[in-house]
Amino acid sequence: MFLLLLTSSLTVAQKTTNPLKVQFVTADITNFWTAFDSLEKAPRGNPFDQLYIKKGSPGLIDFIPARIKGADSLLSMVLRNKLKYLEQKENSLNYINYQKQCQATFLALKYLYPEAVFPPVYFVIGRFNSGGHSAKSGLIIGAEMNRADRVPYLVAHELIHFQQDSITAIQNNLLAGCINEGTAEFLCELISGGGLNKKTHEYGNANEEKLWKEFQQIMYDKEDNHDWMYNYQPKNGYPPDLGYWIGYKIVGAFYNKSADKQKAIKEILHIQDYPKFLKDSGYAPGN
Repeated sequence: MFLLLLTSSLTVAQKTTNPLKVQFVTADITNFWTAFDSLEKAPRGNPFDQLYIKKGSPGLIDFIPARIKGADSLLSMVLRNKLKYLEQKENSLNYINYQKQCQATFLALKYLYPEAVFPPVYFVIGRFNSGGHSAKSGLIIGAEMNRADRVPYLVAHELIHFQQDSITAIQNNLLAGCINEGTAEFLCELISGGGLNKKTHEYGNANEEKLWKEFQQIMYDKEDNHDWMYNYQPKNGYPPDLGYWIGYKIVGAFYNKSADKQKAIKEILHIQDYPKFLKDSGYAPGN
């Protein structure tokens, strides 16, 4: 039987090596809607300060600086987009129904990578600017950004990021970023059976040689991601997150040519030299 621990925001959730003891924290979703519903009762105040931010879980606290900014910023966003938020209310409250599927992906990762560590999973509501994030506190999923039925894939993706070594400043370039995200894409699919951006992958696969030639010209750029990453509306006309796709292809090539799959997964999660990893993968379409 799956052990699902629903904790309140007052409980400090802990990471574990046992996938059956992962803690899922849903209190922030409940608190957000309590604050949202209070807007009609106290239109001149900011209920998100006392009822949401100050009652926040460790995951929400980690989510605030770069994504929510603060109670006033959140209130301003909500007031401008009330209907947009309301459209997500039922969806966000359904997140609780997908925890068993999340647990199944944890078990799959434990089987493939016994050293895996499983942090708490926090479901929060933000400003429509982040679908997921891996932080010291755990995995943080933005419930206003994603359909509830995609929760297992989002959690699996962020779970992989939690296992990875951080990219060093020396190797912090487009290649490293793409492989880092491609690792999460590839291993997410391996343990959950889905999660890929189908349109981006269809476009990438149909134009692989052309894109590979272009990528080679920019992959060591540290100042500009050239709209290959973290842009939902790329100016170059490409579908979003092609960097995830090409990283997925590189990681997949490395994994598929490796005889020892468990060893390959460990190496993928702890890459020290990204150019060497690319070379070792043998990925070079058209050559």
